[in-house]
Amino acid sequence: MLTIFYILLLIDFGRCSDHQIFDAKNVAVGQNVTLNCSRDHRWLLTNLFWIRLVSQSFPEVLGSTISHNLNISPTIEKTHHITTKQEPGTFVLHINRAQLSDTAVYYCIKVRERKMTFLKGTFLRVKGPDPGITGVTQDFLSNPVHPGDPVTLQCSVLSNSENRTCTEDDRVYWYRAKPDESHPSLIYSQGHNSYDCEWSPEAPSQQKCVYSFSRNVSLSDTGTYYCAVATCGEILFGNGTKLDIKVPVVHHWNLQKANTVLFLLCVALSISLIVIAFLIYTMKEKHKTSAAASLQTNTETTREEQQIQQRDEDSLAYAAPTFTKRNTRKAERRNARATEKICIYSDVRAFECGKTDA
Repeated sequence: MLTIFYILLLIDFGRCSDHQIFDAKNVAVGQNVTLNCSRDHRWLLTNLFWIRLVSQSFPEVLGSTISHNLNISPTIEKTHHITTKQEPGTFVLHINRAQLSDTAVYYCIKVRERKMTFLKGTFLRVKGPDPGITGVTQDFLSNPVHPGDPVTLQCSVLSNSENRTCTEDDRVYWYRAKPDESHPSLIYSQGHNSYDCEWSPEAPSQQKCVYSFSRNVSLSDTGTYYCAVATCGEILFGNGTKLDIKVPVVHHWNLQKANTVLFLLCVALSISLIVIAFLIYTMKEKHKTSAAASLQTNTETTREEQQIQQRDEDSLAYAAPTFTKRNTRKAERRNARATEKICIYSDVRAFECGKTDA
């Protein structure tokens, strides 16, 4: 296909001035489409081409034929659901059950002796069911935004229920375009259950649905945010919301105030440390004094106890008991010759025993 296209570019271009070469045609999805290109059977050594041009794509050759009549069967070519064939006096392109992707510009080209002539051009637009959307708008942010602030972006979709022939639910996508990026990036998508809708009191058929997107922003979130509404084979973009995130500027007087507060905090901390050190020292000295007083008290108590004990020992009484001896005659006879043992106590702690003769 590309080889044919490059060859066509080397051919001189011309046009037929006696025919209208361009028109537009709108069809619905699923409808059959027929495009005709007139041909003359007397054109010898002439080729006809049907090509299709789609945005951001190379031209696509759909079919080709020889213009003059030959005693052979007509040329029929088929590409997917598109068929080209030769009929009497015309070169036909037929689209069976048109699709949204068939929206394009279709050209019928005559090539003869290295000369290219555009015979017919048709802009074919294939439309799906009407979503009835009349507008997509986005609200602007009026207040300045700083890092860490919560931000809510809103996308309003206006629709008319009387014109809506599509039963497909809307879906909203959020894109962000950053200054340092060449293409927007998809950051969030919302289903048909994440919006609030209300009917206009003035026009009951007018409906407004609001889609919201919230997040806590940072410096990396700077950019322009677009909401895209996809419904019924179409994508509608909003006007965009620009998000500028500003870093708070510290003014000179704020800096002086901060320095003053910091100085006062340092002074207060120093005073607190001095007070704490003094309290610790006082408590230690008090503890030493209490310990010395307690030791002295214990010493005096010990001395008093020793003195009391000494007085008690000194007050002990020494006595020598006197034993009275009864002499009877019978005893005298029994112990006449025996020696009697007598113990004399000299102290309460020690005593001596001696023997005496009777």
